[in-house]
Parts: sequence; C-alpha cells; structure tokens
Amino acid sequence: MTTEEVPVVEDAGKRVDDVILATAGYDHSLRIWQACSGVCLRTLQHPDSQVNALEIMPEHNWIAAASFQHIRMYDLLSSNANPVINFEGVSKNVTAVGFQEDGKWMFTGGEDGTAKIWDLRTCNIQCQKVYECSAPVNCAVLHPNQGELYVGDQTGAIHIWDLRTNQNDQLIPEPDASIQSVDVDAAGNLVAAVNNKGMCYVWNMRDGTQQTSRLVPLMKLSAHKNYALKCKFSPDSTILATTSADQTAKIWSVEDFSLQKTLTDPSQRWVWDLAFTSDSRYLFTGSSDNFARLWDLESGTVQREYAGHQKAVISIAFRDTVIG
Repeated sequence: MTTEEVPVVEDAGKRVDDVILATAGYDHSLRIWQACSGVCLRTLQHPDSQVNALEIMPEHNWIAAASFQHIRMYDLLSSNANPVINFEGVSKNVTAVGFQEDGKWMFTGGEDGTAKIWDLRTCNIQCQKVYECSAPVNCAVLHPNQGELYVGDQTGAIHIWDLRTNQNDQLIPEPDASIQSVDVDAAGNLVAAVNNKGMCYVWNMRDGTQQTSRLVPLMKLSAHKNYALKCKFSPDSTILATTSADQTAKIWSVEDFSLQKTLTDPSQRWVWDLAFTSDSRYLFTGSSDNFARLWDLESGTVQREYAGHQKAVISIAFRDTVIG
C-alpha cells in the first residue's frame, strides 16, 4: 500500500502531530508511530507494569497511560520521556481511561471496584468524584452527552452513572459473564457490550423518565467462539467492531448487525484493542503476537504492520483530526 492510498492517515495540510498512533502492552513500553509508514518515532519506557489502556487527550498532544497503581500523562511532543503528570491515590490495576470532550476532566476505572472523575483544570489535580461498583471494573466509556459514564464490571453488570445528579442505574445482560468492553456510538443512540463468553449485546438508547437514559434491548450476537475483549462503534456509527481471544476481529453492520468481515492473519493471536480512523475506512488492532496492524475495512486486508514490541500489544490510541 502506498501512502496515497491512506489519505486519512497522511492528509495534505496536516501537521505530523495531528496524526498520532500509540501502542503499548506487556513489554512495559509505549511506542509512538508514523501511521502511514509503520516507522516507530519514539519509545517511552514504562518500567513498573504493562499499560492496560491508552487515551489521547482532546485538544492536546498528551496521552494518558493506565497501568498497575498508576495513571501517567506523557507529552508526545516533548523530548522529555518522563510523565508530565503522575496521578496519585490509585490502587490495583487501572483498566480504563478517557477524557471529557474538551479535556476538562478525565475518567478512570479499575480493579479496586471504582470509577473516578479527575478534574484537570487545577494545578493540584485530585479525584473529584468516585463511584463504587463493589466489583473490579473492566471497562468504562463516556456518553457523547458528556453526562453519563457507562461502566462494565467483573460480575457482568453495566453501571450507568449520571455525573450531573450522581444517580445510577445498572443492568446485567447475562449473569456470571464479565463485561469486558462497552461502547456508545457517536450519535448517542446505541450501546454495545461484549463479555467473556463471546457474546455481544446491543441496546437502543431512549431518554426515559429517570435521570439516566433508558436502554431497550436491540440485538444479542454470538460474536466470537470464546472470550471477547473489545467492542467499538465506528465514528460514522455504521459499523460495530469486536475483538476476541479467538484470534479475530469482526466487523458488523449496524444496520442489521450482519457480519461484514472477519479480520484474520496467520500470525495473529488474541486481539486486545482497536481504533478506527476518523473516516471509518480503516481499523488498527493490537495482538498477542506483538504486532499492531492497520486493516482496510472494505477489502478486509492488512495494509500495514507495526513491529517492535517484544510482548503482546494490548492497548491502542489513534487520532487523525486537526487540533487547535
């Protein structure tokens, strides 16, 4: 594939720092790549533990790395490899991290059974709100309305935490099946979740009479043969992608939830994480075979491999939209 074939990854008029691909995993390192060429531009060491989740801060060139007892923020444009912020007061593994759309605050979830809100607007950054789940948190995602946090836990519950009223609701799609990933589409109309039995559940979202949104069951998919790891809607809300320990990523049409593509590679192992390009035409995945890959979703073929990690790639963050 030539770089001209991936206009979203190398657009004319975009600065280098407008296109950020970051990967991390079990080798205790975070790598920054030139997405169009596959060249590793920078490696940041993360000696304490693996990186469980990555998220790029909106309107900034900072990236948050969630790991065991740490959340660290790195400046991707600085020559300093040390974190610019190290968040204190975290216990056990931090499994989820994300930002409010303007970067005013950050949310996290972890194996200590809590979801937390961190105010980033003050010099003395502290945890502002805490939601107790009473079970290890595997995943969390912010609704596009910026007011509801969806949290999936080890017992199989999805908690809907209304950040404005501090009220909460929960549903359990399948007892004794841990929620591994949850996502809300960009339009705020659909919620999807996958569990450790390979099932995928989809709900329509309706504004109910309660403070939080009401979820109406829409679809139940036997998405994978075993352990599902991640689900994510495309930016244009037409595709749902799921990944699994069955060594595949699958592409589902949101229109009727029919299977469109199964993304496989001979060396691919567990597929841990994924990220769409902004035009929804390409998908990045990270696998236990130490590779990240760029897939063309129309053809279902690998367009680029990112080699350099010594162990499994379990977290990916990508941005190709102009900031500032």
